[in-house]
Amino acid sequence: MSYRTGLAAEERAASLLVQEGWEILARRVRTPFGELDLIAANNEMLLMVEVKRRATLVDAAFSVSRRQAERLLAATDFILQTKPDWQREDTRFDILILDAELRVRRVKDALRLM
Repeated sequence: MSYRTGLAAEERAASLLVQEGWEILARRVRTPFGELDLIAANNEMLLMVEVKRRATLVDAAFSVSRRQAERLLAATDFILQTKPDWQREDTRFDILILDAELRVRRVKDALRLM
């Protein structure tokens, strides 16, 4: 995925989250374990988001490997330890998948399912 394509996908995902009432706390957060695309929150939940854009939604849905999932979880743990002011009652990791036309689908609590 090219840099501009990735930015467009992340912008679309962030806009969708804001429309749903989430506050975007950070974008492209680099940790020693990897990068988190978006971190959002509401009053009850901290939401970590991986954004994947591929030609089709099916391709995007299957684009997160087990190894990448492990790195994303480690990055999430790092954020929880280093940003106590971001912590909420609950934390979830969603993957927002987009196709070439920027149609979006959400896989809620995706890494727990892997």
